[in-house]
Amino acid sequence: MRRRIIMSMLSGVTLLASTLLGASPASAAQSADPPAESATQAADPPAEFGTDWHDPLTAAPPVAKPDTRSCEVTVAQAQFKDFTPYEGNYAPPGDCGDRWSKVVLRLDGKVKGRQYDRLGYLHVGGVEIFRTSTPQPSPDGIEWSVEKDVTRYSDTLRAEQPVEMLIGNVVDDTYTGVIDVKVTLTFYAAEGTPKQATATAAAPDRVLTLQDGALTTPRNSERIVAEVYATGSGGGCEEYWYLTVPDSAPYSCKADNGPYREVQIKVDGQLAGIAEPFPTVWTGGWSNPFLWYVIPGPRAFDIKPIEYDLTPFAGLLNDGRPHRIDVSVVGVPEGQTGWSTPVNVLVWQDAKKVHVSGALTEVKAGTLANSSTYTPCSEHRLDTQGSHRLTVAGYVDTSHGRVKTTVSRKLANTSVHRWTDGENTDGLKATWSDDETVTVDGRGPATVTHTQRTYTMDGTTTLGAGDRLRTVLTLGDRAVVDEKRGGRRTAWSRLDDTYAGDTTYTANVPRDQRHAVGTTSERYRLYGSAGCYDRTLATVQGLLTADRGNC
Repeated sequence: MRRRIIMSMLSGVTLLASTLLGASPASAAQSADPPAESATQAADPPAEFGTDWHDPLTAAPPVAKPDTRSCEVTVAQAQFKDFTPYEGNYAPPGDCGDRWSKVVLRLDGKVKGRQYDRLGYLHVGGVEIFRTSTPQPSPDGIEWSVEKDVTRYSDTLRAEQPVEMLIGNVVDDTYTGVIDVKVTLTFYAAEGTPKQATATAAAPDRVLTLQDGALTTPRNSERIVAEVYATGSGGGCEEYWYLTVPDSAPYSCKADNGPYREVQIKVDGQLAGIAEPFPTVWTGGWSNPFLWYVIPGPRAFDIKPIEYDLTPFAGLLNDGRPHRIDVSVVGVPEGQTGWSTPVNVLVWQDAKKVHVSGALTEVKAGTLANSSTYTPCSEHRLDTQGSHRLTVAGYVDTSHGRVKTTVSRKLANTSVHRWTDGENTDGLKATWSDDETVTVDGRGPATVTHTQRTYTMDGTTTLGAGDRLRTVLTLGDRAVVDEKRGGRRTAWSRLDDTYAGDTTYTANVPRDQRHAVGTTSERYRLYGSAGCYDRTLATVQGLLTADRGNC
């Protein structure tokens, strides 16, 4: 029963999967900075959801903008009714120079009627600079916006480029929502303070894409980072890969070895990076769109790429020849699609050398552990544990001396999946951890950056008497970053983005007979050496009841 409902709710992102698979960091559905004190938006919420609700928003901070001269360029403006991409042309602004302290992308969207969640991308010059999904509308219509810092793509944005954008959609007599979007880029001139000049210098010198799966880097590359916009979106159950079970278990979503997934990148067939994918929940997920009408799950509107530091391979890649780059997802059943993994490569060059030589000195991969144990009972249970380790090291001989880079990454996943016959009760409690340490040892004391990422999911959906479907769900996106130089801490940050929802409605009936009720909330905390941001949102029956800042 439940699986049929989920497949219906998630079909929007499934429909775009084949298009994305073949297609050549602060964000929010923005409102202003949070108020210093609690702002009660709806003192007396209705008894149940009506035909309209608050526009979507998230608690994440807006992108900080420098106080300098700015120029705005419209990159795309389109109405998406089908699977025809928007195609246009981009030209850089003429009045803000060609070096910018910051570039901010903003998407403004609106949709009205009935529509599923849809997945989309924006390419400029073949570089994927934004990947997103959409909220589901009310009959009366909603508007939302998303901001993203895209300064890292400045190299691409300095020249005229072709633009392609797609939010695949279906509009017919039933699904009436046309997705209307406008995307702009605002460029902030690099002028004024040394801090702004530092931000400009931090952007990569080149942004590359793969050509027929191969990468050719400049011969003087001294730092190389690959980013992969990995999304499980289509291919049936890969949209909710974390719920899949082995063939031995009686459940409707199967995967040969259970729910463990790992995104790997290889250079010329050699393992170069590993990562846990983020368990994104789209706005139709967990059988219950009422969970997401106002507050989406973490990252749903701004899908962040996985980053792999490939600097240890720079000596190998700098030979002037193309090298094969492959990205794969461990755990996906053989022959099954469902993951999109576009790759950008960011390169920092040594301006004082034509050729930076070097060597790959170590690739040490641990054994990938992945076990799922099924326990049959009146409440079926699947216990999963997965883990993997990888260390890669190499050096480059730069104009400022030999620099050795070591990247160590340790992954782990544990989950307990419980369900009853017919899947009328279905629950998951899962944790994913992704620990990464990057050590750069060159002239002066070594710099060590340790990033500990933790993703959590704890939820249960129950289909009870009268087809009343209730979902209780908590999602967590956490990261701890510490940077040390010569053993002394130079920077640190702590992120804790927690979403919680509890909503109930009558399934298998028209919208006006669902009698939905529910509460949702999000608290986004980010603090550290750069300052503090802390915002809490809460809703009841689709109305915003709290919006407060705590710093």
